[in-house]
Amino acid sequence: MKTSQRLCTAFGVALTLAVFQSPAAAQRIQYPSTKKVDQVDRYFGARVDDPYRWLENENAAETAAWVDAENKVTFDYLAKIPYREALKARLSKLQNYARFSAPSRKGANYTFTKNDGLQNQSVLYIQKGLDGAPEVLLDPNTFSADGTTRLAGFALSKDGKYAAYGVSVGGSDWTEYHLLEVASRKVLPDVIKWAKVSGTAWQGNGFYYSRYDAPDSSQALTSKNEGHKVYYHKVGTSQEQDELVFEDKANPQRFHTVGTTEDERFAILTVSDRGKGKKGNALFYRDHASGSASWIPLIGEVTDDEYNIIDNVGDKFLVHTNRHAPNGRVVLIDAKHSEEEHWTVVLPERPEPLESTNSVGGKLIATYLKDVTTRASVFDLNGKLQNEIVLPGLGTASGFGGNHDDRQIFYTYTSFNFPPSIFRYDIATRKSTLFRSPEIPGFHASDFVTKQIFYASKDGTRIPMFVTYKKGLKLDGNNPTVLYGYGGFNITTNPTFSALRIALLEQGVVYASANLRGGGEYGEKWHEAGMKLKKQNVFDDFIAAAEYLIANKYTSPARLAIHGVSNGGLLVGAVANQRPELFKVVVQQAGVMDMLRFQKFTIGWNWIPDYGSADNEAEFNALRLYSPIHNMRIGAKYPATLITTADHDDRVVPAHSFKYAAALQAAQGGDNPILIRIDTKSGHGASSTTKAIEQTADLYAFIFQNLGVMPRFGPLQ
Repeated sequence: MKTSQRLCTAFGVALTLAVFQSPAAAQRIQYPSTKKVDQVDRYFGARVDDPYRWLENENAAETAAWVDAENKVTFDYLAKIPYREALKARLSKLQNYARFSAPSRKGANYTFTKNDGLQNQSVLYIQKGLDGAPEVLLDPNTFSADGTTRLAGFALSKDGKYAAYGVSVGGSDWTEYHLLEVASRKVLPDVIKWAKVSGTAWQGNGFYYSRYDAPDSSQALTSKNEGHKVYYHKVGTSQEQDELVFEDKANPQRFHTVGTTEDERFAILTVSDRGKGKKGNALFYRDHASGSASWIPLIGEVTDDEYNIIDNVGDKFLVHTNRHAPNGRVVLIDAKHSEEEHWTVVLPERPEPLESTNSVGGKLIATYLKDVTTRASVFDLNGKLQNEIVLPGLGTASGFGGNHDDRQIFYTYTSFNFPPSIFRYDIATRKSTLFRSPEIPGFHASDFVTKQIFYASKDGTRIPMFVTYKKGLKLDGNNPTVLYGYGGFNITTNPTFSALRIALLEQGVVYASANLRGGGEYGEKWHEAGMKLKKQNVFDDFIAAAEYLIANKYTSPARLAIHGVSNGGLLVGAVANQRPELFKVVVQQAGVMDMLRFQKFTIGWNWIPDYGSADNEAEFNALRLYSPIHNMRIGAKYPATLITTADHDDRVVPAHSFKYAAALQAAQGGDNPILIRIDTKSGHGASSTTKAIEQTADLYAFIFQNLGVMPRFGPLQ
């Protein structure tokens, strides 16, 4: 459920800000008539009505008719916004710059992705050495006529002869894997279907992957996924011949995934049991050198403790874990004596959360979070600190991966006003140099201000928040402002850049990003403080962020929009119910809105460790108190709300948004619009650059319209 977004600026275009006393947003809307059914559920003696249950049937003709009717209302409304097309053109201009991924080496070859600017999908390139001529290896833009089929994974075999690559159609999480003969660029007949929550881990002349049994084709995007199995596929064979190497029929709601160590000696099986509310995982291994097919336990039981194997050192494993270390640590575990009393601590826990650890070039490179910004340190394999990697500033650095024999590695650094730039780090000299940075015409970081502030939540907890705006901002309480939040699943809302966000900032909009409890900003204790029975803390943190922005004259309730995606969609839906007077606009994207039934669709049961389940009485009582579709007040004056979902979202199924939109339209007692935008051939996120620009144009137009902002665009040079 993870989602992302980010920042930006102007291209030397003349822009002005106009405010209308009576925005055209006050279009009078006639919503489609949505029928109610007599559906009543009982939970521990409590009656819960679910009158829009019928909207869960995505294949029904009446659901399709409802979708068409709602989309007509929404797109008619958006079409009447006079600057919508100019805004879309501006976003296209902002996004039209070359974007690269950091290069990755396998033998003599480097691979990387590049998007020329407005390509729907980034293209995968290969070259010999860093000075070689780049050649197209895979161009996902050729996968489909409309550009909505994407590359969903890529892995070279150890000898570089073959590559396994995944394909996702229309944004779905279902992945189909294919094989490429690298030298000839020939696509082999091997096809792997119905993979999900899987990568491809090479070992010898084949690879491991995870899949489910083929679902009923009519319910492939909504039916519950159970029975995750691991297979081994040999190059040149059919999927029917693949070897089933692991399944657990007694625990159908477990994830089973396999990775391999760089030397391919060990296959590592990771088992999680999130359907039963366990946050952590177990680890098993196969020793290829022994010839045994048995899976030997390294961590034999699934608990709330997390374990991730970094590398093997002979018969021993370097493991990143939060066992007895909420902020994370690295330990060395001997495969022959894996009991905890035999562990050796390599990197002890620090006050700052350990975000990532990589074994590369004979070193351990670890990144830590200090008040939501990255710090990178280099250690020897025994855990002795050798040096810090000097980063360009206080922002987000990622990457740092590589091979045992690498002499140099790459990482990407970004922040709200620093476009993602790739740096090369030389292990011997301990120095970083800029390898590649994007060229965004007209962008000047000095035109903008980003600062981090800390504010007190309802219970006094100190919460960080980044605020970005155009230089010269007046704190007069009248600035249009967008407040973003997520707050869940141990995911950190990092400071990162978005070219599309320039279209907000250049119009005088303040962008605020709050780092709420439930995320990973301060380690597992911060995560736990926003889980299950403590989920209200997340909502309190977000409400307090809005109150801070208002009290400190950044904005006012009439000029404040809130935005959340996925778990963040749940967030903005819940706080809009609790404090509707505090916000003028709500943008809810692909949110989890029915907290009593989320576990009944696709892999929704995977969220039980964070949310709890309505099958547990105490957790039901907590969920019932904030579930967005169950806590609306008929006749209340709700903010202007734009809800988005898509037909191929098989992570948070569209029924959440359908039922929420129907309930909110019925409850609305004010004049603010309640609209739902339902995309096609798109998934939990936009499936292509075109889709992303179209959706962003509509979101921003809705925000401008309802905050009373009339953007002025000069020539789109």
